[in-house]
Amino acid sequence: MHDNDFKIGFNSKATLVSVISPAIEGHNNENESKRSLTELHELLRTLGIKSQSEFIQKRTHIEAGTVLGTGKLLEIAEVARNEDSDILVFDFELSASQVRNIRELTGMTAFDRCHIILEIFASHAKTRDAKIQIEISRLQYLLPRLTGLWTHFSRQRGGVGVQGGEGEKQIELDRRMIQEKIEFLKKELDSVMKSRHEQKKRRKDRAVIAALVGYTNAGKSSLMNRLCKVSVLEENKLFATLDPTHRTLNPDTHPPMILIDTVGFLSNLPNTLIEGFKTTLESAMDADLLIVVCDISDPNYKKHLEVTHKVLGELGIDEKDQMIVFNKKDLLQDPFVAKLAQRTHPGSFVISSFDENDVINLRRHIAQYFLKKQTSYDLFVPYSEGRVHSTILKNSNVINSSHHETGTFYRIKTPEAIFNQLGIHQFILSPQHPRFKDWEELLAMNKSSIS
Repeated sequence: MHDNDFKIGFNSKATLVSVISPAIEGHNNENESKRSLTELHELLRTLGIKSQSEFIQKRTHIEAGTVLGTGKLLEIAEVARNEDSDILVFDFELSASQVRNIRELTGMTAFDRCHIILEIFASHAKTRDAKIQIEISRLQYLLPRLTGLWTHFSRQRGGVGVQGGEGEKQIELDRRMIQEKIEFLKKELDSVMKSRHEQKKRRKDRAVIAALVGYTNAGKSSLMNRLCKVSVLEENKLFATLDPTHRTLNPDTHPPMILIDTVGFLSNLPNTLIEGFKTTLESAMDADLLIVVCDISDPNYKKHLEVTHKVLGELGIDEKDQMIVFNKKDLLQDPFVAKLAQRTHPGSFVISSFDENDVINLRRHIAQYFLKKQTSYDLFVPYSEGRVHSTILKNSNVINSSHHETGTFYRIKTPEAIFNQLGIHQFILSPQHPRFKDWEELLAMNKSSIS
């Protein structure tokens, strides 16, 4: 197989093509099309491709074979060649036949929005499962487009073990090879995901988890770096972060609080990519809290928030507890926008990830959220149970403790699910416990001395 025609060369120059038409999702009106085209510019910049002229045509009728009319496509191709553009990039998904027809008509290579996103995903994926899922998506996208993307299918190959036979077209062999590779990768992905599921289960058993989710380039990685005091890649590019990243938010709490940075969302995500996109977001599905990050300085922030909630709904996690954080207030020109956002979304935060006080307040609020969700337990542990004392101190927040003649009283807070994993139920101090009255008296004394 010749895969080179699928790849887009670095430092390419692209002429952009879009439409305004109710027949194409996300392009119903001029505002939608312009917003989507702006994103396409950023996607190309992420790949290092220079955007040249852009064309937007309003159409009530979509040409089945070429989307735009023949005359318009020839006009675009002429401008593109005069500007030394290497490729035409369409801001919507093209079918296999449309790719082929446009190439034959214009003499130029045509790529669509889906292809560009696939290239970005392929270049940014780091973990094994993300690489496998993206390769599956890439091959599924490529399969019906073989004749439109590759140029070597006129050759014939003789049948295996047959001399002088009619032969089998190269395209049919390539299609079979791709289908076999997809099936192989799916089995490999199942194996990887089973292993990943066990890792997540172990993490879930000993920590509470918050996930940063939101539209791409909302500043999630920057915020994670400040909240966790780490260095995660942060770039002003779409899909700079693709693989989920886990870091400890607050090492002083018990159990520890883990923060996950996830891939950013995007509007008009092609159907071919949806499953691969969801796989990269699977870590967010196990989070106890979703921190929805939104770039308040972007004029389209409302649309970005809408897309975020739509994706969360598609993942089936829109009912999880959520906290909305409007980021990049330092880039905001009109402060009234922030006030309106907070009024529309009570309990939300407006911050700059570069403002230390904002980050401290947000970190404190997240910690308080998890503490409030924890369950209180009163325990009495004999001094002889050294392992139990260690387990309590390592896996719970000790609110109060007091030593007695034969053991230690504890009042702790920890998530019920984690407490159930500790194996210390027998030390719960029930009203029937002979030491229960002593504990009540000690608590009353402590409360009196504090007041």
